[in-house]
Amino acid sequence: MKNTIISSKNKVIDFVGKTFPGSTHDYTMLKKEFPPGLSWFKGINALLDLGYQGIQTDYAGDGIRIPHKKPRKSKNNPNPQLTEEQKKENRNLGRLRIFVENAIGGMKRFNILNFVFRNKKENFGDDVIALCAGLWNMMIID
Repeated sequence: MKNTIISSKNKVIDFVGKTFPGSTHDYTMLKKEFPPGLSWFKGINALLDLGYQGIQTDYAGDGIRIPHKKPRKSKNNPNPQLTEEQKKENRNLGRLRIFVENAIGGMKRFNILNFVFRNKKENFGDDVIALCAGLWNMMIID
């Protein structure tokens, strides 16, 4: 199961999206929760991973940053590489995004998120992820 998680630089979880099956692509989940065409990301810095390729064309906002993807191997480019500047930008972005990854990892300290749910209660996954996010935020704020 997967969720969209929005976290701040101080590791506080600000948003927990609806639970989707694990096979759902990250960007598809984002488009369902934040429909394109509205100004969701104007005025904020959104630091994303490569699972959100295409966001800069579908959403408006100057603060949307995504890492550079290594080019594909082809006949014309048998050894594709990122430039040193692109590698430096990716490292700088990773240094900022690590706080979000730490927040997500902090939620996973609660073992219920690490195992298969066998409960068939409707919206059980949404309830569990929201509770874990709330518990994590309580630990961070104290």
